[in-house]
Amino acid sequence: MSNILAEKYMNINEIKELIPHRYPFLLIDRVTYIEPGLKGKGYKNLSANEPFFQGHFPDRPIMPGVLMIEALAQLGCVAILAKDEFKGKIGVFSGIDGFKFRAMVTPGDRLDMEVELIRMKGPLGKMSAKAYVGDKLACEGEISFTMITKEQLK
Repeated sequence: MSNILAEKYMNINEIKELIPHRYPFLLIDRVTYIEPGLKGKGYKNLSANEPFFQGHFPDRPIMPGVLMIEALAQLGCVAILAKDEFKGKIGVFSGIDGFKFRAMVTPGDRLDMEVELIRMKGPLGKMSAKAYVGDKLACEGEISFTMITKEQLK
């Protein structure tokens, strides 16, 4: 994986090496830029076949805001977990602050995301997070997280 980090992108298989999420809940298709432990950029391509579009909403499908936050959190986890000191850990939510939703995300859109570490103290951290469709801001806010071991999930 070190070659990929040097090139500053990750494909879906490399993403799956770092986070445990799988279809239909893996919400990142590619990481386009990464500074391990500090920041990351990536995207999710949204097709009409996404399972959540069928029920949210059948006549006017939009990506649920909570799933936009989850996609940003997954990108944040990839950025943090790419740092060697967190190898084998899992990031879990400990807070969501100040999220604003500015635009609807619909089938055919590409949700471009970026996260940046604000602070980290021990296993606790906070990131700023933004998502765009084209040049239009879709949502923004802050995500707090805790790094835990896989054994702590049991």
